Amino acid sequence: MRAVWAAVGNMEDPLSSMRNDVWKVPEAPEGWVRVKVAAVSLNFHDIFTLKGMGMFELEFPLILGNEAAGTLEDGTEVVIYPVMGNPDFKGDITHDPDRHVLGEKTQGSLADYVIVPKENIVKKPKNMTFETASVLGIAWLTAYRMLFVRSGLKKGQKMLVQGSTGGVATALIQLGHAAGMTVWSTGRTEEKRGLAMHLGAHRTFLPGEELPEKVAAVFDMSGEQTFKHSMECVGTGGTIVSCGLHSGDMFAQVDLMKLFTQGVNIHGTYVGNREDFEGLIQFVSENEMQPFVHGVLPLEKVGEGLKMILERSAKGKVVIRM
Repeated sequence: MRAVWAAVGNMEDPLSSMRNDVWKVPEAPEGWVRVKVAAVSLNFHDIFTLKGMGMFELEFPLILGNEAAGTLEDGTEVVIYPVMGNPDFKGDITHDPDRHVLGEKTQGSLADYVIVPKENIVKKPKNMTFETASVLGIAWLTAYRMLFVRSGLKKGQKMLVQGSTGGVATALIQLGHAAGMTVWSTGRTEEKRGLAMHLGAHRTFLPGEELPEKVAAVFDMSGEQTFKHSMECVGTGGTIVSCGLHSGDMFAQVDLMKLFTQGVNIHGTYVGNREDFEGLIQFVSENEMQPFVHGVLPLEKVGEGLKMILERSAKGKVVIRM
């Protein structure tokens, strides 16, 4: 079968580690199923893999790809829930210390076939394309959990998205708009702010700009570069939800006086559980949403897609059609 994998980890030149070649078709052990992949969405996680970075020690060669949609051997059209964990763990899988996503401890989805546990299979709605379904597993699932599980927002309340073009940011803008929130976002350029408005934001601001009023929730994906501003923007009793540190530094300054005197809540989140995933798929399907996709590329051009992810030039998701 065709597959795209990381040969080794290379911090200096990650794309040089990518291989697009032939791989043996995997056999599904008991309790697992084999999926014929139709579409795969790329993530910055793929770049981390090419760099050799991960929450766990990676074993190379390692097929890339954390999310996908495709068909089972009986023809059933499915979406892959990408989070796996210790089968003996009780409780929310996002709290399992052994949790991992597809393509970390198992071979990833950027191939003609991928094997996953049966419980990681969700039926694809008929009104959803494979390309749309393929983008929901990581960035969109993270955004859904941030908005509907962690933020406590109610319809009509104001929310600020720190960013306007990344996968999680575009998902938050689209989901927030569909849920009836008043969506504000930040963007460095007029083009990026324009995209946010196109996706459903009601107002946009420059990064670090003072807002005309406080918001009920701030969604922060960058970390150190934006967290001070997030604290300034959130109102009394409001919530900051963090899901990343794309600015690079693991540590951020926090206004502790405001934190406790104004009752600010700070939540972290990492993807979502299966219940969240099923809720996301239902929400997107019922609202006939079209997740914003920067482009759909054939497998032969996967290197171009990964380069866009690495250089952060993609606006929204990049999908590979198998």
